[in-house]
Amino acid sequence: MISMVETTRHQVSTRGQGDVQDLSGLVTRVLGKSSLKDGLLTVAVIGSTAGITTIEFEPGAVADLNRVWETLAPRDGEYKHHLQWGDDNGSSHVRAAMLGPSISIPFEGGNLCVGTWQQVVLIEFDTRGRNREVVIQLIG
Repeated sequence: MISMVETTRHQVSTRGQGDVQDLSGLVTRVLGKSSLKDGLLTVAVIGSTAGITTIEFEPGAVADLNRVWETLAPRDGEYKHHLQWGDDNGSSHVRAAMLGPSISIPFEGGNLCVGTWQQVVLIEFDTRGRNREVVIQLIG
């Protein structure tokens, strides 16, 4: 069996800490243009202050998620990172490390294996808006 790899890169603009961008449409378009029908799709964000996951992308769930992040790693907390670099984004690095920069999802018959209410999202943890590079890689 021969496997193939297809990689695409995309730019996504964010508005700063707490911004959640739905990548589901982008991921679906990339998969739809692929010659691969069965395999594994990985979505990754480049950088140490953002993360990728799935969630039901609706305002209540997004607000709940941001409330939990604020509890786990409060923006106004004391972070050694601030002392090291004079930055204000220690919470950003901690949150991103907890979530992780990527997610892998199987696909079958040219369709992602996700639930009806399961969207792929990028979460911006940095304290300012960023232009993020998102890499989508398919192996099949």
